[in-house]
Amino acid sequence: MHILISTHVEADMKTVWNNFNEKLFLALAPKFTPFKLLRFDGCHVGDEVHLEIGASFFAQRWDALIIEQKETEKEIYFIDKGVKLPFFLTEWQHKHIIKAHPDGTCSIIDDIHFESLPLVGWLFYPILWLQFNNRKPIYKAFFSK
Repeated sequence: MHILISTHVEADMKTVWNNFNEKLFLALAPKFTPFKLLRFDGCHVGDEVHLEIGASFFAQRWDALIIEQKETEKEIYFIDKGVKLPFFLTEWQHKHIIKAHPDGTCSIIDDIHFESLPLVGWLFYPILWLQFNNRKPIYKAFFSK
């Protein structure tokens, strides 16, 4: 399954990239799901991010590894790949793209590919789409000039 969400922000590409950090990650945390950040190394190849989502005995680990990162004059991106995933996911890859615009602003693009247990993906797709779409106002506020 595929989710693609683009958010235009009033900041330049380098500023956005330099602020892709733990503070932004925590600001983007889902508001309607219990969430605990266990580890955040950063956004470069080899870095890891470990989360716990859900509460008590429903808590699920979600560990990701940054497998690729590249910077050009017009775009910066990194890809996290799920290593340990919640029960409903069998595969996860999230490409975070920061794309420069000629006017000095940029877009943040969440390009997500995931697989799940049969039929479960169709149940969780709207939840995941909503969760990532809810990042738009957070990105806009975080990167307002």
